Amino acid sequence: MTDWQQLLQIQWLPLGTFINVGCILIGGIAGLLLSRQLPDNTQRRIRSYLAGLTMIAGSFMMAQGLYSGWKESASFWIFLLLGLIALLSISFGNLIGTRLKLQERLDQLGQEAKRRLGKSKEDDKENNRFSDGFVTCTVLFTVGPMSILGCVEDGLGNVPSILIVKSVMDGIATLCFAPRFGAGVLLSAVPLLAYQGTVTLLASNLVFMRDEPMMLAIFNLVGGMLVLTIVLVLMEIQRVPLAYYLPAVVVGPALVWWWML
Repeated sequence: MTDWQQLLQIQWLPLGTFINVGCILIGGIAGLLLSRQLPDNTQRRIRSYLAGLTMIAGSFMMAQGLYSGWKESASFWIFLLLGLIALLSISFGNLIGTRLKLQERLDQLGQEAKRRLGKSKEDDKENNRFSDGFVTCTVLFTVGPMSILGCVEDGLGNVPSILIVKSVMDGIATLCFAPRFGAGVLLSAVPLLAYQGTVTLLASNLVFMRDEPMMLAIFNLVGGMLVLTIVLVLMEIQRVPLAYYLPAVVVGPALVWWWML
């Protein structure tokens, strides 16, 4: 059991997901109490703060991976080999994600959410607003690299830094959507709890990764690299097809396991 789990005396609960659900509910309730959405300037300023938090989370995750790799490696060359495996994982992960068309599939879900956003402006009927808010926020909050990476990080017993940053993002998004959609945005917390909680609990059963520091090191290293790319998206510097690289978090530990045989 890690220090994080010992501190909370909890070994299996999806803590990061509970934080995520709490932020959605708080943001939604606050949004329902407001009469208008946040101004564009305020939203841009918040995005800058979120980008900073994301950079901290990604850097912290990479630092964990590098520290564990250096601590467990028998020599400097093995430590360098760990870095090479991380780069290979990113390359092979991109290849697999491209073949599976992961980004296109997620884009289709995003387009559905966007369509519902546009529809809600023209249709003010309460039932439609409730349904649009529920579906739109469910798609936005459950689809994405941070959701998967954060759940695996949490399930492996690490501090759920990714889900904490994601929780702040989702809470602010709910704050913005609630005045437009109504109470439907609050209901999106239910499928999020089911989805992320399930992924977290499945990840908690990866005993072989928890018992192998080098496998945890490569996961943290690759995962941190992917989280850092989210900063480019938040700051609208460059649109990175993040979904293509998601298989890298599986390829990395697999390569380390093959190397350790």
